[in-house]
Amino acid sequence: MKKIFFIAILLFATITSCKGIHFQLKEPIMLDTLDCPENGTCNLELIPNKSIEFKSDEFGNTYPVISEGNKTLFKYTFQKKPIKNTQDSNYTEIIYAELPAEISELSLTNESLQNVKLYFGRLCYCKGATGYYPIKDGVFKISKTSKESITFKVDFKITEVPQIISTIHQTVSLK
Repeated sequence: MKKIFFIAILLFATITSCKGIHFQLKEPIMLDTLDCPENGTCNLELIPNKSIEFKSDEFGNTYPVISEGNKTLFKYTFQKKPIKNTQDSNYTEIIYAELPAEISELSLTNESLQNVKLYFGRLCYCKGATGYYPIKDGVFKISKTSKESITFKVDFKITEVPQIISTIHQTVSLK
């Protein structure tokens, strides 16, 4: 009997210590990121109760359609500071991922990145080198940093168009 009791306690301790992160957002989170090229601004958004779908227009250009849903949208935006007195100098890169409503630890690589619809968008006056592209070469990780925070780490490359942002490393407080 003592052995069964000891095994039950050991099993309970093991199960509770192995718990990962599991949280569900009620409100959006938006953070300005410090790890950003000096010629621009970056921010990270986690948007609950949304879903994203990528569609193509009649010219084959892909674009996102965001709607109400039961997922959490990850959106990272880099905006390059426009050149003064120059039209069409706006430049933006956006990285999207569609996460489950209940976010937990995650590690995806290469082709499995499309499990979260990981896409890179380049928006600029760049003839023939703009649009949204599925990310197929890289890593996307969500890990527990502390009891009340998680870290997103994204490292990727796109071959279709030039890119400025290739790495995202951001900690988010869940308070």
